[in-house]
Amino acid sequence: MDITLDKSPVIAAIDVGTNSFHLIVASVDRKGILNIITREKEMVRLGSSGTDMKYLEEAAIERGIATLKAFSELARSEKAIIRAVATSAVREAVNKNVFQERALNEIGIEIEVVSGVEEGRLIYLGALHALPIYNKQTLVIDIGGGSTETIIGKEGNLIHVNSEKLGAIRLTKRFFDNGKSSKESVKLCREYIRGEWAPEIKKISEIGFQLVVGCSGTIQSLARMALASKGQQIPDVLNGITIQSRDLLEVINAITRTTSVKERQALAGIDVARADIIIAGALIFEHFIKELNIDKILISPYALREGIVFDTVQKIKELNEYKHLTHLRYQTVLNLCHKFQVDLKHSEHVRNISLKIFDTISIFHKLESVERETLEAASLLHDVGYIISHDQHHKHSYYIITHSDMPGFTNDEAEIIGIIARYHRKSHPKKKHPEFSHLPFKKQEMVKVLAGILRLSEGIDRRRKQYVQDINIKINGRTVVIQLIPTSDESYDIEIWGANRRVGLLEESLGINIIIE
Repeated sequence: MDITLDKSPVIAAIDVGTNSFHLIVASVDRKGILNIITREKEMVRLGSSGTDMKYLEEAAIERGIATLKAFSELARSEKAIIRAVATSAVREAVNKNVFQERALNEIGIEIEVVSGVEEGRLIYLGALHALPIYNKQTLVIDIGGGSTETIIGKEGNLIHVNSEKLGAIRLTKRFFDNGKSSKESVKLCREYIRGEWAPEIKKISEIGFQLVVGCSGTIQSLARMALASKGQQIPDVLNGITIQSRDLLEVINAITRTTSVKERQALAGIDVARADIIIAGALIFEHFIKELNIDKILISPYALREGIVFDTVQKIKELNEYKHLTHLRYQTVLNLCHKFQVDLKHSEHVRNISLKIFDTISIFHKLESVERETLEAASLLHDVGYIISHDQHHKHSYYIITHSDMPGFTNDEAEIIGIIARYHRKSHPKKKHPEFSHLPFKKQEMVKVLAGILRLSEGIDRRRKQYVQDINIKINGRTVVIQLIPTSDESYDIEIWGANRRVGLLEESLGINIIIE
Protein backbone atom coordinates (compact mmCIF):
# COMPACT_ATOMS: atom_id res chain seq x y z
CA MET A 1 0.00 0.00 0.00
CA ASP A 2 1.09 3.59 -0.64
CA ILE A 3 1.46 5.60 2.54
CA THR A 4 2.58 9.17 3.03
CA LEU A 5 4.84 9.97 5.93
CA ASP A 6 3.52 13.34 7.11
CA LYS A 7 3.50 11.69 10.50
CA SER A 8 4.83 8.40 11.78
CA PRO A 9 2.49 5.53 10.84
CA VAL A 10 1.02 3.37 13.57
CA ILE A 11 2.08 -0.26 13.07
CA ALA A 12 0.39 -3.30 14.58
CA ALA A 13 2.93 -6.12 14.56
CA ILE A 14 1.62 -9.61 15.24
CA ASP A 15 4.08 -12.38 16.07
CA VAL A 16 2.29 -15.61 15.08
CA GLY A 17 4.43 -17.91 17.19
CA THR A 18 4.36 -21.62 17.89
CA ASN A 19 3.54 -21.15 21.58
CA SER A 20 2.04 -17.65 21.81
CA PHE A 21 0.72 -14.86 19.62
CA HIS A 22 2.02 -11.40 20.52
CA LEU A 23 0.64 -8.04 19.43
CA ILE A 24 2.35 -4.71 19.71
CA VAL A 25 0.77 -1.50 18.41
CA ALA A 26 3.35 1.24 18.16
CA SER A 27 4.86 4.06 16.15
CA VAL A 28 8.47 5.12 15.64
CA ASP A 29 9.33 8.80 16.06
CA ARG A 30 11.88 10.77 14.02
CA LYS A 31 14.60 9.88 16.52
CA GLY A 32 13.93 6.17 16.04
CA ILE A 33 12.26 5.76 19.44
CA LEU A 34 9.48 3.18 19.71
CA ASN A 35 6.27 4.63 21.16
CA ILE A 36 4.17 1.73 22.39
CA ILE A 37 0.39 2.18 22.34
CA THR A 38 -0.61 -1.28 23.49
CA ARG A 39 0.70 -4.82 23.94
CA GLU A 40 -1.21 -8.08 24.08
CA LYS A 41 -0.25 -11.74 24.41
CA GLU A 42 -2.31 -14.90 24.01
CA MET A 43 -1.04 -18.44 24.52
CA VAL A 44 -2.39 -20.25 21.45
CA ARG A 45 -0.16 -23.35 21.19
CA LEU A 46 -0.44 -23.36 17.42
CA GLY A 47 2.20 -26.05 16.96
CA SER A 48 2.47 -29.30 18.90
CA SER A 49 4.99 -31.84 17.67
CA GLY A 50 8.20 -33.40 18.86
CA THR A 51 9.60 -33.49 15.32
CA ASP A 52 8.50 -31.60 12.21
CA MET A 53 5.24 -29.71 12.68
CA LYS A 54 3.61 -31.06 9.55
CA TYR A 55 0.01 -30.12 10.29
CA LEU A 56 -1.81 -27.38 12.12
CA GLU A 57 -4.64 -29.07 13.99
CA GLU A 58 -8.14 -27.73 13.40
CA ALA A 59 -8.56 -26.73 17.05
CA ALA A 60 -5.24 -24.85 16.93
CA ILE A 61 -6.31 -23.02 13.78
CA GLU A 62 -9.58 -22.03 15.49
CA ARG A 63 -7.66 -20.67 18.49
CA GLY A 64 -5.36 -18.80 16.13
CA ILE A 65 -8.19 -17.24 14.14
CA ALA A 66 -10.02 -16.18 17.31
CA THR A 67 -6.86 -14.51 18.63
CA LEU A 68 -6.16 -12.76 15.32
CA LYS A 69 -9.73 -11.42 15.27
CA ALA A 70 -9.29 -9.91 18.73
CA PHE A 71 -5.88 -8.49 17.83
CA SER A 72 -7.17 -7.01 14.58
CA GLU A 73 -10.00 -5.20 16.37
CA LEU A 74 -7.48 -3.62 18.74
CA ALA A 75 -5.21 -2.67 15.85
CA ARG A 76 -7.98 -1.18 13.72
CA SER A 77 -9.26 0.84 16.64
CA GLU A 78 -5.88 2.60 16.52
CA LYS A 79 -6.04 2.87 12.68
CA ALA A 80 -2.85 0.82 12.54
CA ILE A 81 -1.20 -0.86 9.57
CA ILE A 82 -1.34 -4.57 10.42
CA ARG A 83 1.60 -6.84 9.69
CA ALA A 84 1.43 -10.46 10.87
CA VAL A 85 4.55 -12.64 10.70
CA ALA A 86 4.47 -16.39 11.28
CA THR A 87 7.39 -18.54 12.37
CA SER A 88 8.21 -22.25 12.68
CA ALA A 89 4.76 -23.81 13.30
CA VAL A 90 3.24 -22.21 10.21
CA ARG A 91 6.52 -22.35 8.28
CA GLU A 92 6.63 -26.15 8.51
CA ALA A 93 2.92 -26.95 8.13
CA VAL A 94 1.82 -28.43 4.82
CA ASN A 95 -1.67 -27.06 5.47
CA LYS A 96 -0.52 -23.53 6.33
CA ASN A 97 -2.51 -22.20 3.37
CA VAL A 98 -5.73 -23.18 5.20
CA PHE A 99 -4.78 -20.95 8.12
CA GLN A 100 -3.53 -18.15 5.87
CA GLU A 101 -6.65 -18.15 3.69
CA ARG A 102 -8.99 -18.09 6.69
CA ALA A 103 -7.04 -15.18 8.20
CA LEU A 104 -7.24 -13.29 4.91
CA ASN A 105 -10.87 -14.07 4.08
CA GLU A 106 -12.37 -13.79 7.57
CA ILE A 107 -10.21 -11.03 9.09
CA GLY A 108 -8.43 -9.35 6.22
CA ILE A 109 -4.99 -10.16 7.64
CA GLU A 110 -2.30 -11.46 5.32
CA ILE A 111 0.00 -13.73 7.31
CA GLU A 112 3.62 -13.54 6.11
CA VAL A 113 5.66 -16.69 6.66
CA VAL A 114 9.34 -15.94 7.27
CA SER A 115 12.38 -18.18 7.02
CA GLY A 116 14.47 -18.88 10.09
CA VAL A 117 17.15 -16.51 8.79
CA GLU A 118 14.67 -13.66 8.25
CA GLU A 119 13.17 -14.36 11.69
CA GLY A 120 16.64 -14.02 13.15
CA ARG A 121 17.23 -10.72 11.35
CA LEU A 122 14.00 -9.26 12.72
CA ILE A 123 14.82 -10.45 16.24
CA TYR A 124 18.24 -8.76 16.07
CA LEU A 125 16.61 -5.59 14.74
CA GLY A 126 14.25 -5.54 17.72
CA ALA A 127 17.03 -6.10 20.28
CA LEU A 128 19.24 -3.52 18.57
CA HIS A 129 16.65 -0.80 19.27
CA ALA A 130 16.19 -1.85 22.89
CA LEU A 131 19.73 -1.98 24.18
CA PRO A 132 23.05 -0.12 23.75
CA ILE A 133 24.64 -2.96 21.80
CA TYR A 134 25.26 -1.25 18.44
CA ASN A 135 29.06 -1.14 18.72
CA LYS A 136 29.46 -4.54 20.38
CA GLN A 137 29.65 -7.91 18.64
CA THR A 138 26.53 -9.37 20.21
CA LEU A 139 25.12 -12.88 20.39
CA VAL A 140 21.32 -12.77 20.54
CA ILE A 141 19.45 -15.90 21.65
CA ASP A 142 15.72 -16.38 21.18
CA ILE A 143 14.20 -19.67 22.36
CA GLY A 144 10.79 -20.13 20.78
CA GLY A 145 8.23 -22.89 20.92
CA GLY A 146 9.28 -24.54 17.68
CA SER A 147 12.76 -23.20 16.98
CA THR A 148 15.65 -21.33 18.52
CA GLU A 149 17.40 -18.50 16.71
CA THR A 150 21.00 -17.52 17.35
CA ILE A 151 22.25 -14.30 15.79
CA ILE A 152 25.60 -12.55 15.92
CA GLY A 153 25.57 -8.93 14.81
CA LYS A 154 27.55 -5.72 15.09
CA GLU A 155 26.73 -2.13 14.11
CA GLY A 156 23.41 -3.23 12.65
CA ASN A 157 25.00 -5.81 10.35
CA LEU A 158 24.40 -9.53 10.62
CA ILE A 159 27.53 -11.63 10.94
CA HIS A 160 25.82 -14.97 11.52
CA VAL A 161 22.23 -16.20 11.74
CA ASN A 162 21.05 -19.72 12.54
CA SER A 163 17.63 -21.22 13.14
CA GLU A 164 17.46 -24.68 14.68
CA LYS A 165 14.35 -26.84 14.99
CA LEU A 166 14.78 -27.05 18.74
CA GLY A 167 12.18 -25.19 20.76
CA ALA A 168 10.41 -25.45 24.10
CA ILE A 169 7.24 -27.07 22.72
CA ARG A 170 9.06 -29.36 20.29
CA LEU A 171 11.38 -30.75 23.00
CA THR A 172 8.55 -30.97 25.54
CA LYS A 173 6.57 -33.19 23.16
CA ARG A 174 9.63 -35.33 22.55
CA PHE A 175 10.94 -35.74 26.11
CA PHE A 176 8.45 -34.31 28.63
CA ASP A 177 4.98 -34.97 27.25
CA ASN A 178 2.23 -33.68 29.54
CA GLY A 179 4.94 -31.89 31.51
CA LYS A 180 6.19 -35.04 33.24
CA SER A 181 9.92 -35.38 33.71
CA SER A 182 12.48 -37.69 35.30
CA LYS A 183 16.27 -37.91 35.68
CA GLU A 184 16.34 -40.14 32.63
CA SER A 185 14.25 -37.84 30.41
CA VAL A 186 16.36 -34.84 31.45
CA LYS A 187 19.53 -36.80 30.63
CA LEU A 188 18.19 -37.84 27.22
CA CYS A 189 17.10 -34.29 26.41
CA ARG A 190 20.54 -32.91 27.33
CA GLU A 191 22.23 -35.50 25.10
CA TYR A 192 19.91 -34.70 22.22
CA ILE A 193 20.52 -30.95 22.50
CA ARG A 194 24.28 -31.51 22.67
CA GLY A 195 24.24 -33.65 19.52
CA GLU A 196 21.95 -31.40 17.51
CA TRP A 197 23.69 -28.19 18.47
CA ALA A 198 27.33 -29.21 18.20
CA PRO A 199 27.95 -27.56 14.77
CA GLU A 200 26.24 -24.30 15.78
CA ILE A 201 28.09 -24.07 19.10
CA LYS A 202 31.37 -24.57 17.20
CA LYS A 203 30.44 -21.86 14.70
CA ILE A 204 29.50 -19.34 17.42
CA SER A 205 32.73 -20.07 19.28
CA GLU A 206 34.79 -19.50 16.11
CA ILE A 207 33.09 -16.17 15.34
CA GLY A 208 33.14 -14.94 18.92
CA PHE A 209 31.04 -12.35 20.77
CA GLN A 210 31.37 -9.62 23.37
CA LEU A 211 27.83 -9.58 24.78
CA VAL A 212 24.94 -12.01 25.07
CA VAL A 213 21.31 -10.90 24.83
CA GLY A 214 18.37 -13.14 25.67
CA CYS A 215 15.00 -12.02 24.39
CA SER A 216 12.44 -14.83 24.42
CA GLY A 217 9.59 -15.66 26.78
CA THR A 218 11.54 -18.64 28.10
CA ILE A 219 14.60 -16.55 28.92
CA GLN A 220 12.54 -13.77 30.52
CA SER A 221 10.74 -16.35 32.66
CA LEU A 222 14.06 -17.80 33.84
CA ALA A 223 15.33 -14.28 34.56
CA ARG A 224 12.26 -13.53 36.72
CA MET A 225 12.77 -16.79 38.59
CA ALA A 226 16.43 -15.92 39.18
CA LEU A 227 15.45 -12.53 40.62
CA ALA A 228 12.73 -14.12 42.78
CA SER A 229 15.16 -16.76 44.10
CA LYS A 230 17.35 -13.92 45.39
CA GLY A 231 14.42 -12.12 46.95
CA GLN A 232 14.78 -9.23 44.54
CA GLN A 233 11.86 -7.19 43.25
CA ILE A 234 10.76 -8.22 39.76
CA PRO A 235 10.12 -5.20 37.52
CA ASP A 236 7.23 -5.17 35.07
CA VAL A 237 9.66 -4.74 32.19
CA LEU A 238 13.02 -6.55 32.22
CA ASN A 239 14.65 -4.53 29.47
CA GLY A 240 18.35 -3.90 30.11
CA ILE A 241 18.58 -6.04 33.24
CA THR A 242 21.69 -8.21 33.55
CA ILE A 243 21.35 -11.66 35.09
CA GLN A 244 24.36 -13.66 36.22
CA SER A 245 24.61 -17.11 34.65
CA ARG A 246 25.29 -18.77 38.00
CA ASP A 247 21.88 -17.55 39.21
CA LEU A 248 20.20 -18.84 36.06
CA LEU A 249 21.89 -22.24 36.42
CA GLU A 250 20.64 -22.51 40.00
CA VAL A 251 17.08 -21.89 38.78
CA ILE A 252 17.50 -24.39 35.94
CA ASN A 253 18.77 -27.02 38.40
CA ALA A 254 15.70 -26.42 40.57
CA ILE A 255 13.45 -26.85 37.52
CA THR A 256 15.13 -30.10 36.45
CA ARG A 257 14.63 -31.58 39.92
CA THR A 258 10.85 -31.32 39.54
CA THR A 259 8.85 -34.17 38.05
CA SER A 260 5.48 -32.57 37.30
CA VAL A 261 3.81 -29.36 36.20
CA LYS A 262 2.32 -28.93 39.67
CA GLU A 263 5.77 -29.01 41.30
CA ARG A 264 7.09 -26.46 38.80
CA GLN A 265 4.16 -24.12 39.36
CA ALA A 266 5.20 -23.89 43.02
CA LEU A 267 8.65 -22.48 42.11
CA ALA A 268 9.18 -18.83 42.97
CA GLY A 269 8.69 -16.36 40.12
CA ILE A 270 7.58 -18.91 37.53
CA ASP A 271 5.02 -18.11 34.83
CA VAL A 272 2.48 -20.82 35.67
CA ALA A 273 1.15 -20.89 32.10
CA ARG A 274 4.64 -21.88 30.95
CA ALA A 275 5.25 -24.53 33.62
CA ASP A 276 4.67 -27.46 31.27
CA ILE A 277 7.27 -26.35 28.71
CA ILE A 278 9.77 -24.45 30.87
CA ILE A 279 11.96 -27.48 31.53
CA ALA A 280 12.69 -28.00 27.83
CA GLY A 281 13.39 -24.31 27.26
CA ALA A 282 15.59 -24.20 30.36
CA LEU A 283 17.73 -27.11 29.13
CA ILE A 284 18.28 -25.35 25.79
CA PHE A 285 19.45 -22.22 27.60
CA GLU A 286 21.58 -24.27 30.01
CA HIS A 287 23.43 -25.75 27.03
CA PHE A 288 24.31 -22.31 25.66
CA ILE A 289 25.50 -21.04 29.02
CA LYS A 290 27.76 -24.01 29.69
CA GLU A 291 29.09 -24.70 26.20
CA LEU A 292 29.82 -21.06 25.39
CA ASN A 293 31.07 -20.16 28.89
CA ILE A 294 28.56 -17.32 29.19
CA ASP A 295 28.94 -15.48 32.50
CA LYS A 296 26.01 -13.05 32.26
CA ILE A 297 22.96 -12.35 30.12
CA LEU A 298 21.47 -9.00 29.11
CA ILE A 299 17.68 -9.28 28.95
CA SER A 300 15.58 -7.68 26.20
CA PRO A 301 11.79 -7.95 25.90
CA TYR A 302 12.20 -6.44 22.43
CA ALA A 303 12.45 -9.15 19.80
CA LEU A 304 10.58 -10.25 16.70
CA ARG A 305 7.45 -8.10 17.00
CA GLU A 306 9.43 -4.92 17.74
CA GLY A 307 11.73 -5.81 14.85
CA ILE A 308 8.66 -6.06 12.61
CA VAL A 309 7.63 -2.52 13.59
CA PHE A 310 11.04 -1.01 12.82
CA ASP A 311 11.37 -3.03 9.61
CA THR A 312 7.90 -1.99 8.41
CA VAL A 313 8.48 1.70 9.10
CA GLN A 314 11.80 1.56 7.24
CA LYS A 315 10.22 -0.19 4.24
CA ILE A 316 7.39 2.33 4.07
CA LYS A 317 9.85 5.23 4.30
CA GLU A 318 12.13 3.94 1.56
CA LEU A 319 9.29 2.92 -0.75
CA ASN A 320 7.71 6.35 -0.47
CA GLU A 321 10.97 8.25 -0.86
CA TYR A 322 12.73 6.20 -3.50
CA LYS A 323 10.00 4.04 -5.08
CA HIS A 324 12.33 1.08 -5.42
CA LEU A 325 13.76 -1.85 -3.48
CA THR A 326 14.85 -0.94 0.04
CA HIS A 327 18.58 -1.03 0.67
CA LEU A 328 18.63 -4.43 2.41
CA ARG A 329 16.35 -6.06 -0.15
CA TYR A 330 18.34 -4.58 -3.05
CA GLN A 331 21.58 -5.92 -1.57
CA THR A 332 19.98 -9.35 -1.15
CA VAL A 333 18.89 -9.36 -4.80
CA LEU A 334 22.26 -8.07 -5.99
CA ASN A 335 24.10 -10.73 -3.98
CA LEU A 336 22.03 -13.46 -5.63
CA CYS A 337 22.72 -11.94 -9.05
CA HIS A 338 26.47 -12.04 -8.40
CA LYS A 339 26.34 -15.51 -6.86
CA PHE A 340 24.56 -16.97 -9.89
CA GLN A 341 26.50 -14.93 -12.47
CA VAL A 342 23.56 -12.97 -13.86
CA ASP A 343 24.16 -10.67 -16.86
CA LEU A 344 23.47 -7.48 -14.92
CA LYS A 345 23.46 -5.19 -17.97
CA HIS A 346 20.58 -7.20 -19.42
CA SER A 347 18.72 -7.65 -16.12
CA GLU A 348 19.01 -3.98 -15.15
CA HIS A 349 17.85 -2.92 -18.61
CA VAL A 350 14.85 -5.28 -18.36
CA ARG A 351 14.21 -3.86 -14.86
CA ASN A 352 14.20 -0.28 -16.16
CA ILE A 353 11.83 -1.07 -19.03
CA SER A 354 9.55 -3.10 -16.75
CA LEU A 355 9.22 -0.28 -14.22
CA LYS A 356 8.51 2.27 -16.96
CA ILE A 357 5.72 0.06 -18.32
CA PHE A 358 4.39 -0.53 -14.78
CA ASP A 359 4.27 3.19 -14.00
CA THR A 360 2.74 4.24 -17.33
CA ILE A 361 -0.08 1.68 -17.43
CA SER A 362 -0.98 2.00 -13.75
CA ILE A 363 -4.46 3.24 -14.75
CA PHE A 364 -5.18 -0.31 -15.86
CA HIS A 365 -3.51 -2.49 -13.20
CA LYS A 366 -3.98 -0.15 -10.15
CA LEU A 367 -1.11 -1.87 -8.33
CA GLU A 368 1.02 0.01 -5.83
CA SER A 369 4.58 0.46 -4.59
CA VAL A 370 4.78 -2.96 -2.94
CA GLU A 371 3.98 -4.72 -6.23
CA ARG A 372 6.35 -2.40 -8.08
CA GLU A 373 9.14 -3.50 -5.74
CA THR A 374 8.22 -7.14 -6.37
CA LEU A 375 8.46 -6.56 -10.13
CA GLU A 376 11.86 -4.92 -9.69
CA ALA A 377 13.21 -7.91 -7.77
CA ALA A 378 11.78 -10.41 -10.29
CA SER A 379 13.21 -8.43 -13.21
CA LEU A 380 16.70 -8.48 -11.74
CA LEU A 381 16.52 -12.15 -10.78
CA HIS A 382 14.61 -13.64 -13.73
CA ASP A 383 17.72 -15.17 -15.31
CA VAL A 384 19.43 -16.69 -12.25
CA GLY A 385 18.47 -20.13 -13.59
CA TYR A 386 20.91 -19.74 -16.49
CA ILE A 387 23.67 -21.01 -14.20
CA ILE A 388 22.05 -24.46 -14.33
CA SER A 389 21.20 -24.46 -18.04
CA HIS A 390 19.63 -22.30 -20.72
CA ASP A 391 16.94 -24.85 -21.41
CA GLN A 392 14.10 -24.44 -18.91
CA HIS A 393 16.10 -21.73 -17.13
CA HIS A 394 12.86 -19.99 -16.13
CA LYS A 395 11.96 -23.02 -14.02
CA HIS A 396 15.46 -23.16 -12.59
CA SER A 397 15.11 -19.46 -11.67
CA TYR A 398 11.95 -20.26 -9.72
CA TYR A 399 13.73 -23.02 -7.80
CA ILE A 400 16.82 -20.94 -6.98
CA ILE A 401 14.81 -17.91 -5.81
CA THR A 402 12.48 -19.95 -3.62
CA HIS A 403 15.29 -22.03 -2.10
CA SER A 404 17.75 -19.21 -1.34
CA ASP A 405 18.18 -17.31 1.91
CA MET A 406 16.82 -13.84 1.15
CA PRO A 407 17.27 -11.45 4.10
CA GLY A 408 14.64 -8.74 4.00
CA PHE A 409 12.06 -10.90 2.20
CA THR A 410 9.46 -13.22 3.66
CA ASN A 411 9.03 -16.76 2.31
CA ASP A 412 5.81 -15.69 0.61
CA GLU A 413 7.47 -12.69 -1.05
CA ALA A 414 10.30 -14.89 -2.34
CA GLU A 415 7.69 -17.35 -3.66
CA ILE A 416 5.87 -14.60 -5.59
CA ILE A 417 9.14 -13.26 -7.01
CA GLY A 418 10.10 -16.78 -8.06
CA ILE A 419 6.74 -17.39 -9.73
CA ILE A 420 6.93 -14.13 -11.70
CA ALA A 421 10.46 -15.07 -12.85
CA ARG A 422 9.20 -18.54 -13.78
CA TYR A 423 6.67 -17.03 -16.21
CA HIS A 424 9.01 -14.57 -17.93
CA ARG A 425 9.09 -16.97 -20.91
CA LYS A 426 7.40 -20.06 -22.35
CA SER A 427 4.03 -21.04 -20.81
CA HIS A 428 1.51 -18.58 -19.40
CA PRO A 429 0.34 -19.23 -15.80
CA LYS A 430 -2.06 -22.19 -15.70
CA LYS A 431 -4.27 -23.73 -13.04
CA LYS A 432 -2.46 -27.05 -13.52
CA HIS A 433 0.80 -25.47 -12.32
CA PRO A 434 0.87 -26.14 -8.55
CA GLU A 435 3.08 -23.16 -7.69
CA PHE A 436 0.50 -20.87 -9.35
CA SER A 437 -2.75 -22.62 -8.47
CA HIS A 438 -2.13 -22.58 -4.71
CA LEU A 439 -2.05 -18.76 -4.68
CA PRO A 440 -5.15 -16.79 -3.61
CA PHE A 441 -7.10 -15.35 -6.57
CA LYS A 442 -5.88 -11.77 -6.05
CA LYS A 443 -2.26 -12.94 -5.98
CA GLN A 444 -2.84 -14.93 -9.18
CA GLU A 445 -4.14 -11.82 -10.92
CA MET A 446 -1.17 -9.79 -9.67
CA VAL A 447 1.29 -12.45 -10.87
CA LYS A 448 -0.28 -12.41 -14.35
CA VAL A 449 0.13 -8.65 -14.64
CA LEU A 450 3.71 -8.51 -13.34
CA ALA A 451 4.81 -11.58 -15.30
CA GLY A 452 3.14 -10.06 -18.37
CA ILE A 453 5.17 -6.86 -17.96
CA LEU A 454 8.37 -8.85 -17.42
CA ARG A 455 7.76 -11.03 -20.51
CA LEU A 456 7.26 -7.94 -22.65
CA SER A 457 10.38 -6.23 -21.29
CA GLU A 458 12.42 -9.37 -21.88
CA GLY A 459 11.19 -9.42 -25.48
CA ILE A 460 12.24 -5.79 -25.98
CA ASP A 461 15.82 -6.81 -25.07
CA ARG A 462 15.54 -10.07 -27.03
CA ARG A 463 19.24 -10.25 -27.98
CA ARG A 464 20.38 -9.07 -24.52
CA LYS A 465 22.46 -6.31 -26.16
CA GLN A 466 20.32 -3.25 -25.28
CA TYR A 467 19.74 -2.38 -28.96
CA VAL A 468 16.56 -0.65 -27.71
CA GLN A 469 17.75 2.06 -25.34
CA ASP A 470 14.33 3.27 -24.20
CA ILE A 471 10.61 3.21 -24.91
CA ASN A 472 7.81 5.74 -25.30
CA ILE A 473 4.31 4.74 -24.29
CA LYS A 474 1.04 6.30 -25.44
CA ILE A 475 -2.40 5.29 -24.24
CA ASN A 476 -5.52 5.67 -26.36
CA GLY A 477 -8.56 4.18 -24.64
CA ARG A 478 -7.62 0.57 -23.99
CA THR A 479 -4.89 0.57 -26.62
CA VAL A 480 -1.29 0.93 -25.48
CA VAL A 481 1.23 1.94 -28.14
CA ILE A 482 4.86 1.19 -27.24
CA GLN A 483 7.45 2.87 -29.44
CA LEU A 484 10.93 1.33 -29.31
CA ILE A 485 13.79 3.85 -29.35
CA PRO A 486 16.94 2.29 -30.85
CA THR A 487 20.43 2.77 -29.45
CA SER A 488 21.94 3.20 -32.94
CA ASP A 489 21.09 2.80 -36.60
CA GLU A 490 21.51 -0.96 -36.30
CA SER A 491 18.42 -2.98 -37.16
CA TYR A 492 16.22 -3.83 -34.21
CA ASP A 493 13.70 -5.97 -36.08
CA ILE A 494 14.49 -8.86 -33.73
CA GLU A 495 13.46 -6.73 -30.74
CA ILE A 496 10.19 -5.74 -32.42
CA TRP A 497 9.58 -9.40 -33.21
CA GLY A 498 10.50 -10.42 -29.65
CA ALA A 499 8.21 -7.83 -28.09
CA ASN A 500 5.26 -8.75 -30.32
CA ARG A 501 5.62 -12.40 -29.31
CA ARG A 502 5.44 -11.46 -25.62
CA VAL A 503 2.41 -9.14 -25.42
CA GLY A 504 -0.23 -11.85 -24.97
CA LEU A 505 -0.18 -12.36 -21.20
CA LEU A 506 -0.31 -8.65 -20.39
CA GLU A 507 -3.10 -8.05 -22.93
CA GLU A 508 -5.14 -10.94 -21.49
CA SER A 509 -4.62 -10.03 -17.83
CA LEU A 510 -5.61 -6.35 -18.28
CA GLY A 511 -8.01 -6.58 -21.23
CA ILE A 512 -5.95 -4.16 -23.33
CA ASN A 513 -4.48 -4.08 -26.83
CA ILE A 514 -0.72 -3.52 -27.19
CA ILE A 515 0.87 -2.21 -30.38
CA ILE A 516 4.66 -2.29 -30.80
CA GLU A 517 6.13 0.38 -33.09
